[in-house]
Amino acid sequence: MKRRDLLKLAGLSAVVAGGVPGFLNKEVKAREYTPPPGALTAKRWGMAIDIRKCWEHPECRDCIKACHHIHNVPEIPEKKKEIKWIWKDEFEHAFPDQPNEFNDVLLQGKPFLLLCNHCEHPPCVRVCPTEATFKREDGIVMMDYHRCIGCRFCMAACPFGARSFNWVDPRPYIREFNPEFPTRMKGVVEKCLFCYERLEKGQIPACVEACKHKALIFGDLEDENSEISRVLRSRFSIRRKAELGTGPSVFYLIG
Repeated sequence: MKRRDLLKLAGLSAVVAGGVPGFLNKEVKAREYTPPPGALTAKRWGMAIDIRKCWEHPECRDCIKACHHIHNVPEIPEKKKEIKWIWKDEFEHAFPDQPNEFNDVLLQGKPFLLLCNHCEHPPCVRVCPTEATFKREDGIVMMDYHRCIGCRFCMAACPFGARSFNWVDPRPYIREFNPEFPTRMKGVVEKCLFCYERLEKGQIPACVEACKHKALIFGDLEDENSEISRVLRSRFSIRRKAELGTGPSVFYLIG
């Protein structure tokens, strides 16, 4: 029996045995991580998106193209089967619970750049029966594709719709294959991983590097001298569904 099949059997057995409530109550403990020499490091990685700069260039998709190319994200034409790591959606879809109707008037219909929020308390990690998704001590919510059994509990738990499921083999839909990043297979969930593989090489995330308008700021949220901390102290920002208490690490600068 293949390793993935064995994990699938074990995961489903746990569910049948009534293990799901246990998953829901499971405390999320960050895994230790030892970065290689030369890697970029942080106590808690986060991103701030200057959404006003994005609005000045509504046709720009450089960040999306760079991310999806580097990570072999397929371009599946059927909407229900598409895979997204970073994408745009309108304010009212991204922030359905914003209580201020005047904000709604100002922001209505405006596009927002969306991605995994790498939550401080990620519900997706709590519900994964095989620990295919886990949180590192630097705040990145990771995926081990080889452990994913395709149960999609993580997708149900994520309040941000940040995860995609491969309903079909994604490999035929990869436009320009990057041999340096693994492809996924049918039946596996995937999402943004904050470019952990680039951080290990001392490189910033691909989306941040590709943004020629400097709308994306990536850094250590727990370093008070980092650029992202300084920006968040000086400008008004919002986070998606902050009231749920998951602690999103992605901020939107709107003031």
